Amino acid sequence: MTYLTFWLNGLLAGRNPAPYHFVNLGLHLTSVWLAYRVFRRLLGSETAWLAAAIFAVHPFQAEPVNYVFARSSLLTTLLCLATLWEWTADRPWRATAWFVLAVLAKEECATFPLFLLLLEVWQGRKLGRFLYPIAVMLSVAGAAAIRVAFATAKPDSGAGWNAGITPAAYLLTQGSVILRYFRMLALPWGFSVDPDISAATVPQGLLAWSVLLVSIAVAVTLFRKTKPAFWFLGGLILLAPTSSIFPAADLAVDRRMYLPLIAWAPCVAMLLATVRPGVLVCLVLMLAALTGERTWVWRTEETLWADAVANAPRKVRPRIQLSRALEPARALQLLRETESIAPDDPSVSSELGKVLIATGHPEQALVAFGRALALEPNSAAYLNNRGVALQQMSQTAAARQDFQRALSKDPCLFDARINLRRLGASDAPPTGCHWTQEQQNQFEGR
Repeated sequence: MTYLTFWLNGLLAGRNPAPYHFVNLGLHLTSVWLAYRVFRRLLGSETAWLAAAIFAVHPFQAEPVNYVFARSSLLTTLLCLATLWEWTADRPWRATAWFVLAVLAKEECATFPLFLLLLEVWQGRKLGRFLYPIAVMLSVAGAAAIRVAFATAKPDSGAGWNAGITPAAYLLTQGSVILRYFRMLALPWGFSVDPDISAATVPQGLLAWSVLLVSIAVAVTLFRKTKPAFWFLGGLILLAPTSSIFPAADLAVDRRMYLPLIAWAPCVAMLLATVRPGVLVCLVLMLAALTGERTWVWRTEETLWADAVANAPRKVRPRIQLSRALEPARALQLLRETESIAPDDPSVSSELGKVLIATGHPEQALVAFGRALALEPNSAAYLNNRGVALQQMSQTAAARQDFQRALSKDPCLFDARINLRRLGASDAPPTGCHWTQEQQNQFEGR
């Protein structure tokens, strides 16, 4: 579903970014409208407006709306709200159809049937007529989970066993990550496109989970007496696919809160029910201002990654991303600073070599790429990079050898394949290489 919308965007507007952003904003506004209607049906109009307003303008929403590729979160949430609308109207099979589309948009909604089941328990309704639709939804979610498991088995997936962290370590870390989400929900500051979260030690993880489980226990104790408890637990259910045992390379991502906010926004709204309307309006305006500030940060790559570096000054990835948005002289200075922070990280040396290549210093780039290869000898990308430096130094035979070695480790590496083609090689890539159409055209000389 998500890639279908991208295809339509490209068909109608090419690579002009404005229509992509308009679609994201339209999906968000439609979700806000539908959320208000669902909240009004479940909570009444007095609470619904505040819950919908929090969902609309909380700073958590800035990233998924501004980041075009986060459209999957917007789309799956909109379709889950459509599912909830039909479900609360006692049309469970229509709700099931909407849920199937939601899964096709993004698999992170896999636990939404459990949210609906909890809703029925909370409302004290008999589950008989809802069990078959729930079973179908869970089957669809299970099939999606199997598909994800196969997809993440690829070495470059960045998730599952290839995320660089074990499921146990990921789970330990998620206790502090969820507590961070709670803190940012109540005190909205500290947002970043690349937050400074590292894998927790066992004592740290156990402490964070102990605090979190005590909070959950309090909510469960109050479950039969208070409405906020249901929405609190519902948000945890919706967050579970990204904050459980299934690892992802990014330990915490602010846009993962988009779907859980359809539960936590009503929870916050009900907890604020006794606050004066004027104060609530001021609160919503403050949240909107903070969201505007986050949107301003997203206006360019430089401002976005400069903000990430400011929030995580010793983290390597935002520094590398910022260097790509800077002019070469500033990029070199930033990368040399980063080398002193992370001298054993080969990605820093590789990025430094790329900048030196771009500025016409292949001899210095060769040293940088050599350092990267010394730290990670089996990297096909680093071998290709060194080959480029050698080629610029007119050492064609050595360059060809590096390109061939790179392809022996990754036969589908496009850069090495096209660099060999430029040196006169005519070997076709093996079948099964997932190149973009643009890369395919370039390789075929079209």
